[in-house]
Amino acid sequence: MPPLDNLSAQLFQRHFSGQPSHSAFAPGRIEFIGNHTDYNGGLVMGAAVTEGITIAVSLRDDEQIQIVSDAGDLVELNLGNYQPLSGPDSWTNYPIGVTQVMTELGMRTPTGYNMAVTSTLPAGAGMSSSAAFELATAKALAALYGFETDTAGFARIGRKAENEFVGMPCGILDQGVSAFGQADHLVKIDCATESFATEPMPEGAHFWIFNSNKKHALVDSAYADRHRECHEALAQLQVDYPDAQNLSQITEAQLESSKPKIDELLYRRAAHVVGENARVQAVQAALAQNDLKAVGSALNASHESSRVNFNNSIEELDTLVDLLKQQPNVYGARLTGGGFGGAVMALTDADFGQTHADLIATAFEAKHQLQPSIFHTRAGDGAQLL
Repeated sequence: MPPLDNLSAQLFQRHFSGQPSHSAFAPGRIEFIGNHTDYNGGLVMGAAVTEGITIAVSLRDDEQIQIVSDAGDLVELNLGNYQPLSGPDSWTNYPIGVTQVMTELGMRTPTGYNMAVTSTLPAGAGMSSSAAFELATAKALAALYGFETDTAGFARIGRKAENEFVGMPCGILDQGVSAFGQADHLVKIDCATESFATEPMPEGAHFWIFNSNKKHALVDSAYADRHRECHEALAQLQVDYPDAQNLSQITEAQLESSKPKIDELLYRRAAHVVGENARVQAVQAALAQNDLKAVGSALNASHESSRVNFNNSIEELDTLVDLLKQQPNVYGARLTGGGFGGAVMALTDADFGQTHADLIATAFEAKHQLQPSIFHTRAGDGAQLL
């Protein structure tokens, strides 16, 4: 059972009276390896976590939608009147975007709904609360209105809502991992074909998340700039390799051969994506051999490329990675998620504990006057009805 149990049902009862008819849970995710490869048609591996978002819903007898969360006020709107909101109510763009996408796909909504939302995910920590929100909404509304699709279909609904309604040009990583998560497994996605598979994690591998508490807001940040730069890099490389449909189809040898012909900044952006794609393949091979040291080396290299080539790290994240790499019980560490703030993920052995984590937190706070939030989590199951 996901950790929220019946908190969303309790919130629902306080605001709407009566029991919700359906509840759904969807997990946040750790981006394990494959940074910004998703919208570049590459490979990525992630893990659903045990923390996430739970949604309780019930039908209304009119054409109104009312949504309340444990962190926000009640928001009301009319069924079918779907426009992105700004300001303090903008958090409802996720469920409303999902509602619109599902309606476009044929979901019939003769009446509106009441929705209560509760979360155990830290905001702004790079664990993709937005995808969890979208997947939990899609699962709950599908049950409420009798809409059917498969697991990949739910992931695509969430991604479409985020791309087209919220305005975030993300790939399928976040929603795919939240949908396909499996306890003690990583989710591997080939984003070019949108195919999904799970890979078992070796025993004794632990995830620790260090949230820098330096917030990021991807919709309003350099994420869209990186998305554009990657496409510009591809366009320059297609002069030499016209058959390449995305950056992930460019090999490292091809990129080096074309380096003198392309813009220096765009070369670095492409180097990150092309190299990251190779690192995902290296991690998959290392996991098959239970070689966690090799996995850790790839994680460290991923962060260095984020820092140098993609410029989506910040000083606070670099500090956390440097501190973690000094710990003998840490295999590797890297920023997780879009970057520009947020969190670092560390892959550790079973002997890494809270005492070690507290030492890192103390050193980090002394340097940056920020107290990091620390989460010890494991790979959990994907989106589900409760």
